[in-house]
Amino acid sequence: MTETLHRRAEPFPLASPRLTAGERWRRARLTFFGRVLGAAVRLAGRHPATWRWSARRHHPVLDLLAAANARAGCALAALDVPAYRAYLRARPAGVRRRLRDFPETDKVGYVVPFDAAKRCRGGRLPERGVVVDESAGSSGRPFNWPRGERELRAVHRDIVGYTSLVFPMRRPFVINAYSMGAWATGTTTGAAMARIAVVKNTGPDLGKIVDTFREFGPDFDYLVTAYPPFLKHLRDRLDADGFDWSRHRIFASCGGEGMTEALRGYLEERFLKVRSAYGASDLTIGIGAETRFTVWLRRRLRSDPELRAALLGGDEQRLPMVFQYNPLATYLETNERRELLCTITGPDVLQPRLRYNVGDEALLVDYPRILDLVRGDPRRWAECRAALASERMTLPVLLLFGRRDSTVSYLGANLYPQDVEYGLYAGNPYAAEISRFCLALAEDATLETRPVVHLELRRPLPGSQREALAVACRSGVLRHLAAVSRDFAQSLTEDPAAGDLRIELHEPGAGPFAGQQKIKNIYLVG
Repeated sequence: MTETLHRRAEPFPLASPRLTAGERWRRARLTFFGRVLGAAVRLAGRHPATWRWSARRHHPVLDLLAAANARAGCALAALDVPAYRAYLRARPAGVRRRLRDFPETDKVGYVVPFDAAKRCRGGRLPERGVVVDESAGSSGRPFNWPRGERELRAVHRDIVGYTSLVFPMRRPFVINAYSMGAWATGTTTGAAMARIAVVKNTGPDLGKIVDTFREFGPDFDYLVTAYPPFLKHLRDRLDADGFDWSRHRIFASCGGEGMTEALRGYLEERFLKVRSAYGASDLTIGIGAETRFTVWLRRRLRSDPELRAALLGGDEQRLPMVFQYNPLATYLETNERRELLCTITGPDVLQPRLRYNVGDEALLVDYPRILDLVRGDPRRWAECRAALASERMTLPVLLLFGRRDSTVSYLGANLYPQDVEYGLYAGNPYAAEISRFCLALAEDATLETRPVVHLELRRPLPGSQREALAVACRSGVLRHLAAVSRDFAQSLTEDPAAGDLRIELHEPGAGPFAGQQKIKNIYLVG
């Protein structure tokens, strides 16, 4: 995977920009349809009040319109975007009448072969009004994602509308503790929140946040935006300082990785409310978000086997994150492997994302279907109605299980088993003692979540050699991750706790390796 992303794929022959008369007429019709629908969506989101009104009145009929818009967006991109036009010509499939007739796209097959300009409408980057976000997972290659001015305004409207619905604040003050720089989440969040609140972009700096509370005091309602582990660091730091939580109203919004309900409960002992959002630098930071209803549903799935089986399937043991999303803004579908496909088009989108596979496993469920399942039990229905009393949205539901590409997300950085393996073996004098490894995220008794590398030993070792092996592996993995992942390196500079990677040694066939066949290794464990 790492080598594939570094290597420039053989370029597709870019199609001629000349269109036939029939193609020009088709492009005009598709453009008109997109502009009319785009204008309606912009009108609905122009003010936080209209955004809330439309989110509370979404009807399943609009899902059909959203699907038609996604299909029209793919058809228009086939005429307007040189990279996509070439991509389709390399995959002939006859007349594409339905959305699923258009092929999936992803980083390796679509982003890597074509430069950023060729993936833009008209095959060029505008000379002004463009903001470039950067993503760099542990694959080691940075990817750049240009966004136009009107596109960013649409993202800002969604963030502002959701925030005003879920976090009703009297005098809002946003402390933006996401990583700053060329990363989409931090910079976009700060710019969006400035429309409705006083904003301080502290980044993940505990000292600056503590100083902010001291300087501005309890006269404001605070919203802290950060990665989930950082919120726990903040709570623990304020507790240690003797901070008077009772005199302040502090909410929290997080994203970048999953969050357990145990951690949410721990945080909500201090924060008035904690909600999570879902997004990706490849796509947009505002794909989906939690409400009181989705939090209730997730907790109910954990304790209600009947509802869990009906919604997730009888054999599913994982507990997904649960979000609601607007299909008119980001149209979602899943393929036969339950991988999430996202289509973001419209006249405001500079680089259309077309059935883009980001690698997350998910289920999509209509809001009315969930209500139908819940109504079957009176107690369950009473709890649901109480959850719907506030923050109510009738948008469809995204049940997200996480990455299918064998990654663990921690403090906004994706940790790949391939890079962990490199760190374990490169220059390690004890590498011969390692039989297998697997990667996990573990939450300890203090509700701290840390990446754990489990190592299966080839043979029993005395205590001194076990300790030396663990030290060599830990330093090697941290050194390599910091070298190949800009996100992980940034996390180390901003939050020293990011380097708290655990190494656990197991005897042959013990621990998470018990019962595993050795023909094919399992690299991720729950």
